[in-house]
Amino acid sequence: MDLPEALLDPSAYPEPTTSVELVQTHISYVFLTDRFAYKVKKPVDLGFLNFTTLRRRHYYLHEELVLNRRLCPEIYREVLPIVAHYRRVEVGGKGHAVEYALKMVRMPQDRMMDEVADRGELHRGIMDRIIEKLVPFYETAATGPRINKFGEPAIIAYNHEENFSKTEALVGDFLSRELFEEIRAFARHFLSRNRALFLKRIKDGRIRDCHGDLHMKNICLADGLYIFDCIEFNPRFRYGDVAADIDFLAMDLDFHGRQDLGRHFVERFAASSRDQELLVMLDFYKCYRAYVRGKINAFAALEPEVPPEEREKARKTAQAYFELAGRYAEEGTRWAA
Repeated sequence: MDLPEALLDPSAYPEPTTSVELVQTHISYVFLTDRFAYKVKKPVDLGFLNFTTLRRRHYYLHEELVLNRRLCPEIYREVLPIVAHYRRVEVGGKGHAVEYALKMVRMPQDRMMDEVADRGELHRGIMDRIIEKLVPFYETAATGPRINKFGEPAIIAYNHEENFSKTEALVGDFLSRELFEEIRAFARHFLSRNRALFLKRIKDGRIRDCHGDLHMKNICLADGLYIFDCIEFNPRFRYGDVAADIDFLAMDLDFHGRQDLGRHFVERFAASSRDQELLVMLDFYKCYRAYVRGKINAFAALEPEVPPEEREKARKTAQAYFELAGRYAEEGTRWAA
């Protein structure tokens, strides 16, 4: 049975729906009904995540449910079994589960933050609402010795070097050799030069169990403010400096041409959280986050199951993010000099 095809049947779902739409990433299928979204993880092993067994996929869907309820309890409903009956499947049915799905409330696409920004409707008042939600989130987020180790310079360096090793094969297609080397050199130099600052961040309690994927596509500005889809599959991408989380969103505002709002966001957040050191790390973490977005979009562009027009869009987006990472590297190098 072709499970993705079977899940396009409206009768597979527990609530009535007139249609089902499929959206894919390189790690998930998301089936959109009239009112809900059902996420099914792909059986992939990318090194930094492993969903190759049903047990693992079930476990990480539960992790996704629990972790995202920290910021977005209204959206995340439950994890349901997918049961096969002859030639059809039933989400939430009784019997032996052949797969699992995370049920979420479907949010309006036109109210996603990136689309709101692209229409010119984003303003400082919205950014201030986001800050009001994030400051207490980070203040109460888990910390301690197990999490603090992810703020150590050696671990941060490992994350960067892993990015570079996983993406060097993209050189010549998605980014030039010169750009790749410039970004890598900047990251290495900043880490080496600012070791004392990274250690002070640990001492000051700035290393937390964060969101990990705080960019504009993961924020919805509908009838409320919804920050969703945090990293669940690997804690070392979620554990880290609050600055790294905040700078992800600041970078994406830059990417969408709203450098003014990005600057407002980080400055107001730094003041509200009493963390002016965050501004010193701005180019370093924005460079890292832009590079991560470039990597993710490049992987999507190489995914054969993704439709050709979506792959081409992902390719251009990846190239743009890599170019942005290069601009941060250039600015950071000039500032350090």
